[in-house]
Amino acid sequence: MPNKSYPINKGINRSIVFRGLKGQYIWYMGGAMFGVMILYAIMYVCGINTYISLLLTVVLAAAAMTAVYHLSQTYGEHGLTKAMAARQLPRLVKSTSRAKFIKPGVNNGKNAK
Repeated sequence: MPNKSYPINKGINRSIVFRGLKGQYIWYMGGAMFGVMILYAIMYVCGINTYISLLLTVVLAAAAMTAVYHLSQTYGEHGLTKAMAARQLPRLVKSTSRAKFIKPGVNNGKNAK
């Protein structure tokens, strides 16, 4: 029986990289390009001049690519998600009463015998 050798996958737990885009930005780029194609199809069906719709489509696709690459370079693989989560945190938690934090019906050490 001949010995078979199999290549070792050394990319375990690495993020997917495609032309400089990592992780979620690949999906963002795909969604942007899909949206641009749908927009072109809608303009074509509506009867807008082909050259005008093609020019608008190319400009929007270039802007989308630039924006996604900029996000990828600025925030990195998970930084955009962390930045969006940080915006959801309140800057200040204000309470005028302790009543919300005290369990009702519990003596809390008062009137202990």
